[in-house]
Amino acid sequence: MKPALYCFLLMLLALAAERLYAQPSARDVVKQADEKMRGKTTQGRFTIQIIRPTWKREIQLKSWSLGNDYAMVYVVAPARDQGTVFLKRKKEVWNWLPFIERSIKLPPSMMSQSWMGTDFTNDDLVKEFSILEDYTHQFAGEENIGGRACHIIQLQPNPQAAVVWGKIRLWIDKKDFLMLKGEYYDDAGALVNVMTAGDIRILGGKLLPARMEMSPVDKPGQKTIMIYTDLLFDQPIPETFFTVENMKKVK
Repeated sequence: MKPALYCFLLMLLALAAERLYAQPSARDVVKQADEKMRGKTTQGRFTIQIIRPTWKREIQLKSWSLGNDYAMVYVVAPARDQGTVFLKRKKEVWNWLPFIERSIKLPPSMMSQSWMGTDFTNDDLVKEFSILEDYTHQFAGEENIGGRACHIIQLQPNPQAAVVWGKIRLWIDKKDFLMLKGEYYDDAGALVNVMTAGDIRILGGKLLPARMEMSPVDKPGQKTIMIYTDLLFDQPIPETFFTVENMKKVK
């Protein structure tokens, strides 16, 4: 082989290896999207709108989180639910009910149930299970959503993970790692819920979707909308904030 041709082939192989090395894995894409939404710590205010064919209801909330292991959600309104708190501490999830002044530890079987009558589950709110650690990830195609090129990534639960969903498919923007769509399947492989995200704007110094809509596929006219009004990232929150005792005091 001529030296010039040999050098040219080596250059092509080097370029191919560089491109292969630079391509993030499916898990890396999910990790970047998850970390962008969370930050090291997160404080936020958001509104949930429950929409049904014959009625509507609105809930206002505050939330705090520390990494993937700790989260607190406080119900601000309506008045009848004010003071209700949900706490996640690693794999434990607690609920403080002010009207009976009692803390209840939620068993894993309750994580798939509706949260306060919405189309979100208890797990959607406090994320007991990790989309990074409890699932495997693989690319499943590409699609354009709202002018943004997205990876489609399929998540399958690990054998030992007692997770809510039998399969998840996520549409994640290639450029800004925005999670723009999700499909949630049961253990039998049937599609249950579809999540779509929009109203992309700056929140807490980051470009993020401010609106998420969850719709059950078998219930026409029914959906739940989550709207973030304020987010603050990476301000120190001590681990001691996320305690069962503090659920009674937080506001």
